Amino acid sequence: MSTDTSLRTPSRRHFMGVAATAAVAGSLSRLTFAETETSRAVVGVARPAGGDASAVRPLRVHAPDVQLAELRRRINATRWPEREAVADASQGVPLATMQKLARYWATDYDWRKVEATLNALPQFVTRLDGLDIHFIHVRSKHPDALPVIVTHGWPGSIIEQLKIIGPLTDPTAFGGTASDAFDVVIPSLPGYGFSGKPAATGWDPVRIARAWIVLMKRLGYRRYVAQGGDWGNAVTEQMALIAPPELVAIHTNMPATVPDDIAKALKSGEPAPAGLPPDERHAYEQLDRFYRHGLGYAQEMANRPQTLYGIEDSPVGLAAWMLDHDASGLALIARVFDGHTEGLTRDDVLDNVTLYWLTRTGVSSARLYWESKLEFFAPKHVTIPVAVSVFPDEIYAAPKRWAQAAYPKLIHYNRLPSGGHFAAWEQPNALSEELRASFRSLR
Repeated sequence: MSTDTSLRTPSRRHFMGVAATAAVAGSLSRLTFAETETSRAVVGVARPAGGDASAVRPLRVHAPDVQLAELRRRINATRWPEREAVADASQGVPLATMQKLARYWATDYDWRKVEATLNALPQFVTRLDGLDIHFIHVRSKHPDALPVIVTHGWPGSIIEQLKIIGPLTDPTAFGGTASDAFDVVIPSLPGYGFSGKPAATGWDPVRIARAWIVLMKRLGYRRYVAQGGDWGNAVTEQMALIAPPELVAIHTNMPATVPDDIAKALKSGEPAPAGLPPDERHAYEQLDRFYRHGLGYAQEMANRPQTLYGIEDSPVGLAAWMLDHDASGLALIARVFDGHTEGLTRDDVLDNVTLYWLTRTGVSSARLYWESKLEFFAPKHVTIPVAVSVFPDEIYAAPKRWAQAAYPKLIHYNRLPSGGHFAAWEQPNALSEELRASFRSLR
């Protein structure tokens, strides 16, 4: 295996002072993140200057050919179950969908394309609270850009947010104005992607939020906003509760707004409270379906994440586990592999799954469910300004009244005509415009 000693140096102000020092002083070293060099994706990271663990070090991604060949071999060696006994997805991801995915993955899919996309971006690693954290950091060419830290969820990754980087950092090229520009920071959660895997317990959303606050200070930001959905919302809300003076507002596309009486009825299996207006009854029905039929993956990861050896050993097993997140998302992906044009492509789906496979983060990412003790959809009493974007195919479409009660300083609320759980991935232009509109009054 060759050692990559080249380093892409961004031409704009991507490096803060300490990162520039590391880039000059450190040659790229290979990190394997596993017991053998052929068992995981390999990244090149500049050695910290003078042994400074807090240095911000450039990162470059490269998976050896032998690893990609092994992935294809394992896909082709999949031992398939019989077809489901129903004509829909009520028993899980349909066999036909998985076989189409596997056929494309083993023959036509090209990981090198997403690798090139990642390596064209300024990527870094820095140590936060004892753990190496990977992040993308793209600064806008426009002056006075508003910094935003965007956090992904599960089964997402930084792949989710790649499509919003351009619209946010260079709005004039995407129908916006220079005054709408953002500097964008996109970290990988602990145990996800190219971030380190915690070797001890304690990395819950609260601890991650504290680490993100340190990250933004380390990057030199004294005023910024935050955005997230799924676990990204949990982390972003915890940042808001810690309320560092630098964080002026947050945006969420998966808000935590479920009132106590609704939550009680859902948990007990009771009918919806009488007299709910149509949007609230619809939200109740969405949540009821999710709790009855869609929560199995989360319950298993919250209770027994280490038991999921199959998703660490089988790429098709991993892909099926990741696809079966929510009914609308699965239906969309099934249509994609049937050849329909959707918000996602086949490559989008497999870029994300392949990142999990190459970094061997199926089980390590699942542990976040075990770590968190938060009631996911319960209001957290956030008191700083909050913006909410509601996509109709999210796990539930948060009604405005619920959002107003959960976020007393609601500065923006909008219901979008289309889109689901992975808003940045499926509807990048819509989400980008939502962020522009949400924070325009705060600039």
